[in-house]
Amino acid sequence: MTLLDAKEYHPEKERKKRTRIISIIVLVLVLAFLGWWNRFWPEKRVADRFFSALQKQDFEAAYGIYYRDPGWQRHPENHSQYPFNEFKQDWGPGGQWGIVKSHRIYGESNCPGGGSGVVIDVIVNDRTQHAQLYVDKSDKTISSPPCDLEFH
Repeated sequence: MTLLDAKEYHPEKERKKRTRIISIIVLVLVLAFLGWWNRFWPEKRVADRFFSALQKQDFEAAYGIYYRDPGWQRHPENHSQYPFNEFKQDWGPGGQWGIVKSHRIYGESNCPGGGSGVVIDVIVNDRTQHAQLYVDKSDKTISSPPCDLEFH
């Protein structure tokens, strides 16, 4: 092929090709950003369901969410390290947060140095002190956070 045999230049075809490539790049960047922005969505959802159950004063359901075991009543001995009556004292009307009337997830983050879960920061009853839960990424169980994080 010589210069005289070169393909004819079609500006419209080249413009469409360039537009298609730019569109694909922008779409990939937007999807990557959305994936990063929502990387803790499953753990936030668990915390929201937990506090929603507390708000309804359905402590049995909240305990089931805490251990990700909706049928915990059939085998309470599996959760002897934090029995239901202690859970109800901690999270019930006489607990630190009182009767949960409202909740809002304020932030979420990993502990410094890694870990297998996410710290979820929750505003309970519009108090200045926030509740923090640790939701394990693998099994979605809830526990106390192993680190202290301050959310701004």
